Amino acid sequence: MSVFITAEIGINHNGDLQLARRLIDAAVVAGCDAVKFQKRTVDKVYTQEFLDSPRKSPWGETQRAQKEGLEFGRDQYDELDRYCREKGIQWFASAWDVDSQRFLRQYDLKYNKVASAMLTKDELLQEIASEGRYTFIATGMSVMEEIDHAVEIFEKAGCPYELMHCNSTYPMPVEDANLKLIHVLAQRYHCKVGYSGHEEGTLVSALAVAAGATSIERHITMDRNMYGSDQKASIETYELCKLVKDIRDAEKILGTGEKFLTEAESQIRKKLRG
Repeated sequence: MSVFITAEIGINHNGDLQLARRLIDAAVVAGCDAVKFQKRTVDKVYTQEFLDSPRKSPWGETQRAQKEGLEFGRDQYDELDRYCREKGIQWFASAWDVDSQRFLRQYDLKYNKVASAMLTKDELLQEIASEGRYTFIATGMSVMEEIDHAVEIFEKAGCPYELMHCNSTYPMPVEDANLKLIHVLAQRYHCKVGYSGHEEGTLVSALAVAAGATSIERHITMDRNMYGSDQKASIETYELCKLVKDIRDAEKILGTGEKFLTEAESQIRKKLRG
């Protein structure tokens, strides 16, 4: 089965529906399997004190203005749903609270996602698992015992899942990738394990496929110099095209693991062995 490639748009659309469409188009052109967004109910995810604190942004002078400026509502998600269906690409989102998960449910999405920051939020995990949809579970900033607990919730609910090895630094130094953990997680939990990357460039993500990753997720942007906390840990559209090609080439290079003679090698065998 091919590696499942997700272009994480997240909040890199900066609240601009036209920019979101352009990023979807880029994912389609590159050959990605899906695009992903993030959904938050601002007043549920953040405290009043935090939301009232100062933060300069294109939308105002407070954290609330910035957070609300980055959020899409019902009309925008209706359009994203319509546009992705028109373009023939799957979309899904990571919910950061129960209300957001229930909001997403109306779109009958094929996949769910647990963000690394939400791995220890039992109520949210139980809500997601109750839907029984295939769920990608990011494991950044987590210890094994926390992953054990999250997996237990999904196992108990009978909800199919795939873990995603992740290092939650933005951007991640490449020496922190620890790609050998992909195999360790697969052995420990007897499940598929993908890779969610935040590093600069595409080498680590391509190597993750060689390390056994069954899915790859990368944040994408039109320009890393745009406003936004995730832009610097994203790849630009030309890099996304390169990454998808490298992943598909890597799949061919890795082969099946079965020992056999190709037709070309058989001819050489006849010549050299007689």
